[in-house]
Amino acid sequence: MTLSLNKDTIEVIKEQDVVFAKNRIKESAVKIKMGLVNQTRLITAASELLRNMMRYANGGKCMIEVVTAGRNSGIRLTFTDKGPGIPDIAMAMKDGFSTGKSLGLGLPGTKRLVNEFDIKSKVGEGTIVTIIKWANG
Repeated sequence: MTLSLNKDTIEVIKEQDVVFAKNRIKESAVKIKMGLVNQTRLITAASELLRNMMRYANGGKCMIEVVTAGRNSGIRLTFTDKGPGIPDIAMAMKDGFSTGKSLGLGLPGTKRLVNEFDIKSKVGEGTIVTIIKWANG
């Protein structure tokens, strides 16, 4: 069972919000003594998901939580948007798939950087992506 110790929700609407969110994520990771390599993985994953929210959904919300499971601490990030949604999540999770002009490494690459990855999306309603990066994992 995963317990949430504290929550912080950030509205991400403009570019400055992305920078603010990444700084808050880093602060949370440092607070739980996450190593530099895992911090970098977490921030890289968050950057990709924040960029997707800005590009495809004109922004959204990023919830930052410090979570624990047994003796392990981690950061859970939940990205929620009211964008167009993803018609085919299985396709979107394949390397090389892109609806934009990108390399199509965003979602599958993000999944590889974190310990837990969950995506839910409804066309016309939006997308929710939840990731967890454990401090020692």
